[in-house]
This record gives sequence, C-alpha cells and structure tokens, in this order.
Amino acid sequence: MTLTTNQPTVAVLGPGGVGGLLAALLSRSGHRVVCVARESTARALREGGIEVRSGLFGDFTAAVEADTELREPVDACLVAVKHTVLDDALTRVPPAALGDALVVPLLNGVEHPAALRARYGPGRVAAGVIRVEATRLGPRAADSGSTGTPGTAGAASGPVVIEHGSPFAEIDLAAGTASRPRLDALAAALRTAGATARVVEDETTALWAKMAFLAPFALLTTRYGLPLGEARTRHRAELESLVAETAEVSRASGAPADPAAAMARYDAFPPAARSSMQRDAEAGRPLELDAIGGALLRAAARYGVPVPVTARLVREIGAAGH
Repeated sequence: MTLTTNQPTVAVLGPGGVGGLLAALLSRSGHRVVCVARESTARALREGGIEVRSGLFGDFTAAVEADTELREPVDACLVAVKHTVLDDALTRVPPAALGDALVVPLLNGVEHPAALRARYGPGRVAAGVIRVEATRLGPRAADSGSTGTPGTAGAASGPVVIEHGSPFAEIDLAAGTASRPRLDALAAALRTAGATARVVEDETTALWAKMAFLAPFALLTTRYGLPLGEARTRHRAELESLVAETAEVSRASGAPADPAAAMARYDAFPPAARSSMQRDAEAGRPLELDAIGGALLRAAARYGVPVPVTARLVREIGAAGH
C-alpha cells in the first residue's frame, strides 16, 4: 500500500493535543483516519469525534475511526504519544498489522527514531518534528497514549476536544532510511489538510533544531514554574547558559546551531507561553525529563561537552519528585 491513493488511510497513535489536531485536519480534508488509543478515548472518538478549537483552522468537529489496536494495513502511522508512555503505546501497533506503512514519530527528543527502526524496520521509519501548541481538554477519560491533557479515569463524556493555541502548525519530515517519494506524498497530504509541512534532507539537523529550542525552554520553565516571559527575564543568565550549552551539544552531534537566533526566538515568543513539560509538572503527570534533559546530557557526555547548568536543572527537576 502506498501514499498515492486519492484518500490514503492514516493511523494516529495517541490522539492527544498533537495527534488529535492532525487526525481532525486530515479527516476534514477527506482522508480516512484511524485513531489508536485506550478504550475510553477510542469510545469517545467513535461517538463524538474530535472537536477542534483553533484561531488558525477555525472551530470544527471531525469524525474519525478509532480502536484500541491497529488491526489492518494503513498508508502512514503518525506516532504522537509522549516518551513516558511510548513503549506501552507501541504494543497497540503490531509490526505485522502495518503492512508497508510509513511510520512517522512526532515526539520530543532525539533518541526515539533508533528505537522505532529496531521495532518496525529502517525502511518504514521517517523522523518527524512538529512545532505547534495544542492541548487535549476532554473528554474526562484517562488515556496514557495522549500527547495532550488527559482527564480523570472513568467513562468518556462528549467528543475529544483539542485546543490549538499557536498561529502555526509546522512539520518537518526527514526521510533518513525511508522512501523519499512516500514522504513527499505524506507531506503533500498534511499540507492539503492545512499544516505547513516540508521534507528536509538531514534528520540530525531537523531533530536537533527542535531540541536546541525545546530543551532550554522546557527545563527553565519547569524548574521555576514560570511562564516564558517571567523566566526569560528573571533567569536570563541561566537561559543564556542553557542555550549556549545546548548549541555546543548540537554542533558536536553534527547539526548547526545559532544561540543568538535562539535567544531572539525566546524573546519573540508570547510571554504567557508555557512548555509542555511545565504543564505536565503542574498537573502531576510524568515528565519527559529523560527524553529531553537526559538525552541532552547523554549526548554531551558522548562528545565530551561540559553542560553544568543543564545538568544542575535536570538534577533539580528530578529531585523535586516530578
């Protein structure tokens, strides 16, 4: 099966903030979408669909199919769970059920493509990076496969509600070991759905471009429990150190980095912006500390790059019991 049909089938593992938004956009543009989630969420999706609230895409509700496991071949599978539940979530997508589907993880961090290639084969997996602010608000049902905000345990009530807060939804896809024509077709489908999507040549550069921005943002806002505007003002020196350290690790890993440009992006961001790690900490959910901070420290150790401020913040966040 290839991404050349008029209405390619796309599976979405983890219909939370990110996955739910993309599932709704793809469904609205005419694609068959199968969401894979826990039973409570799958039931809510089957009964009420996905309700999107977005200044960019408008307010709309999209119907999707949903199941607790992928049971048939698809053209592409977007993996949009968090690292904290990745291993468990992947059991819902057996390799044999995928057919020859293209598997595209849209996770934070830089280490997950290798794990997915080990499970599904190198020719199936293409790394993806998404820049978006999207949160799952409901229904009130627990779902460890969600990238947005899960509710409390119990029966689902109402549609899955996704609030899209950023004026953009930008996706970079890197072919790496996967088929470039198939990735071009997926990028075209995402663009038709409304997202900004492109295929880039270098997987390392794509992954580290996001990591170099995300890690300082996530670590600083989570450590001090402050929105970005206050954090970048009250803890400016630490932010600059985090940016410099992350840039050095990025360069050592083979990706370009521009600390001055990163600082300019932080300064241009809305002052009320909060990182997803900070939101998870405030809600008492498990943090992607290892996938972001831990991965950064491991890369630094691998290349002999000193990162004292990063190491201290990772240690202090971990010691806080999140």
